Amino acid sequence: MRSKPILLVLGMLALAGCQTAPRRPAPPDLISAATPVGFPPSVRLVTTDLRTFTALAPDFFSGIRAAATDGSVDILALSGGGSGGAYGAGALVGMSRAHTRPQFEMVTGVSAGALLAPFAFLGPAWDARMQQAFTGERSARLLRSPTRSILSRLLSPRGLPHHNALFQLVDHFVTPQMIDAVAREADKGRRLVVATTDLDKHETVLWDLGEIAQHGGGTARRLFRDVLVASASVPGVFAPVLIPVRDGDHEYDEMHVDGSVTTSVFSMPLIVGVQSTELPLLRGAHLYMIVNGQLARTPRTTRFNTIDILSNAFAAELTYKTRGAIVDNIAAAKRLGMTFNLTEIPVDYPQASFIDFDQQHMQTLFDYAADCAAKGLVWMTPAQSVRRNMGAHRAVAPDRPACPAAVAESTH
Repeated sequence: MRSKPILLVLGMLALAGCQTAPRRPAPPDLISAATPVGFPPSVRLVTTDLRTFTALAPDFFSGIRAAATDGSVDILALSGGGSGGAYGAGALVGMSRAHTRPQFEMVTGVSAGALLAPFAFLGPAWDARMQQAFTGERSARLLRSPTRSILSRLLSPRGLPHHNALFQLVDHFVTPQMIDAVAREADKGRRLVVATTDLDKHETVLWDLGEIAQHGGGTARRLFRDVLVASASVPGVFAPVLIPVRDGDHEYDEMHVDGSVTTSVFSMPLIVGVQSTELPLLRGAHLYMIVNGQLARTPRTTRFNTIDILSNAFAAELTYKTRGAIVDNIAAAKRLGMTFNLTEIPVDYPQASFIDFDQQHMQTLFDYAADCAAKGLVWMTPAQSVRRNMGAHRAVAPDRPACPAAVAESTH
C-alpha cells in the first residue's frame, strides 16, 4: 500500500528508534537453506535464485497445466495501490456478475494486490467477503492508522505489528475456512503466490501460499497471515514483520515489508526474464493484470513546497516502476505466446490519494469497476492503454468517467 513521503520521512525517524528493538540476526547468506520454522524450503523463492527456481519449476508449472481442466491456462496478476485495491475487487465482482470470470490457475499479488489475491483465487463464492474487506469499516480504519502507527513507534520502538489496523484487517479475514479452501484448490495444482521484500537481503521473496495452506492448522494460518501483512506493510507506516527461520541448529529472524518496495506487480520470478527461461507449459496462456492505480495523470500544478515536491516525486517513481514491470510482463507474454489483458484506474478518474481509505471513496471506486466489468468494458491491450494515456491532455475529470475499455476505444 502506498503513502505520502511525509509519512515515510516520519517513519524513518520511527525506524531509527527500532534499531535497538530486539531481534535475532538475519541469515548470513543471500541464498540460504534457512526456512520458516516447520515448513519446507519450497514454500518460498528469492526471485533471483535460479537454482531453486529450476528445481521447483517442473512440478509448479505442470500443476498449473493440470488444473486447467477447460484447456485454458489463466493467470491473474494483482498490483499494489493502497485504497486502489477497491478497483481490483470491483473488477473481479463485475466479472462474476457477467459470468465472464475465468478460473485462474495462478494468482499473484503484491501489497494491496496480495490482500486481494486469496479472494481472487477462491472465486466468486468469496466475493461478498472480498467486498467487505475492501469497502467495509475495517478497511476505513487504515485511514487513521498510519499517523497513529508512526507516533506509537516513536514512543515505543518495538512497533508491534499486532497492534495496527492492517494486522487486524488481515487477521479477521484470514480464517481457518480460508486456509482450508486455499489448500483444497492447491491440491488441484492451482497456485497462489504473493511477494514481500526481505529488508535484510534487499530482495523480493515469492511465497507459495497454497503450499503454506496445505500444511494445515494454526501454524499455516499464522504464516499465511503474516506473509500477507508483510506484503502490505509500508515501511515507516506499518511495522515490519519478523519471520523466524531455521537453518539446521541456527535460528534467525528475517524482516519483511511491503512487496512493492522491490516489485510493483509480477507474473513470473525475475530470474525468468534475466535468463530468458522457456516455460513450455505456459505457452498460449492468458495473462490478466489488474493495476490498482493510475499509470498516468493529467497535469496538476505542483506547489513550491517540500511536501508537495516530495509527494509528486514519490508518486512518479512508483508510477514508472509499475510501467517498467508491465513492460517486463509484455516481453514475457510475447516470448511465451500469451495473450495479455490489462486494466487500470483511468487517468480521468478522480483518484486523489492512494491512502484515502474513506469508505465512501472506496465504495464508489468498487462500484465503478464492478459496473465496467459487468459491461465487458474493463480489459484492454497494453497498446490501448498507452494510446488512452497519451491522449489525456487536460486536468478535467468528468463526473462519471468512461469505462477503461471505452476510453481506450475512443482514442482510435
